[in-house]
Amino acid sequence: MLVASTLAQAASAVMVHGPAFLIPTLHREGMSLPEAGLVAAAPSVGMMLALVAWGWVTDRRGERFVLLTGLTGAALAGLASVLVDGLAPLVVTLVLGGAAAASTNAASGRVVVGWFPPERRGLAMGFRQMSQPIGVGIAAVSIAVVADEHGVSAALWVPTIAAVAVLGLVAAVVLDPPRPARTAESADNPYRGSRYVARIHGVSVLLVVPQFVVWTFALVWLVQGRGWSPAAAGTLVGVAQVAGALGRMGAGYLSDVVGSRLRPLRWVALAAAATMALLGLAVGLELSVAVLLLVIATMVTVADNGLAFTAIAERAGPFWSGRALGLQNTAQYLAASAVPPLAGLTVTHAGYAAAFALAAIFPVVAAPLVPVDAERPLS
Repeated sequence: MLVASTLAQAASAVMVHGPAFLIPTLHREGMSLPEAGLVAAAPSVGMMLALVAWGWVTDRRGERFVLLTGLTGAALAGLASVLVDGLAPLVVTLVLGGAAAASTNAASGRVVVGWFPPERRGLAMGFRQMSQPIGVGIAAVSIAVVADEHGVSAALWVPTIAAVAVLGLVAAVVLDPPRPARTAESADNPYRGSRYVARIHGVSVLLVVPQFVVWTFALVWLVQGRGWSPAAAGTLVGVAQVAGALGRMGAGYLSDVVGSRLRPLRWVALAAAATMALLGLAVGLELSVAVLLLVIATMVTVADNGLAFTAIAERAGPFWSGRALGLQNTAQYLAASAVPPLAGLTVTHAGYAAAFALAAIFPVVAAPLVPVDAERPLS
């Protein structure tokens, strides 16, 4: 069940993030960079538009239905993207693919939360949260190469085949977790009368900033600021992504051990603040330890995702967590979309050291907002 849920989310990541690796080929074939950027952004737009709606369907119809329906839609949209010709039809099919792939975000997480007991849930969710780097890695090593050698249409078979393959696995393996009887308390709106879930949303949005500053500018800083070759820089970034995936598992396991999702979440926020500040200082002083700090920052700044996701699902319950998780992801995607251009302006006018150091402010603000005192015992 855990592997199927993780691979479903990984297939979604291939669908959503894969078109970004088409940009070099699209540009070489005559498409302008803004047009190629529109193609790359199309699935993310579709995902943001559909996350809350899929969460609502998950609350009403269950996880298996949503995963099967969404992956089927993603496969059909992927097939359509292979067959169409022209910028507008390609963008439309990729928007639809992203919207369909959004189905896995809440549903696959709820499968994990529903089937794993509280004392093992953090580690299980940390494993599931490895799906994004897995999906991006699959896209990175396949789509760009296939597009370069065989064209864009051939490369778009990669997310299509991934969706079809995982669809079969989900159909064979995934069952809806058992639900408690619907009562007034269990079906109560978690946003009514409490700011607990809303505060976790806010904390997660703040913690997205250092994560995407590092993700966006790590490779270009290594190449431009340290004089590394693109191949060497890409290898280090890949290693850092693996470290980040393991960091998510480690944070989840820690939450199981201490019996709390939010205390480790606050620790991660403080660690992210310290790491980003030290990274900014080391880059400014041109110290060689900056490279090691970059890897550590990559690991630390993503460790919060599974903790916040699990905490929201546990508090919102089976009749509201789909919508709550949809809102969580939507807010994070919106914040993440603003980070690259704003951080790019900072780099342009003040340098990489300032961009990394300023990113430390956001986890500093986030740490006291984590509602540790309002957390309930794991159950």
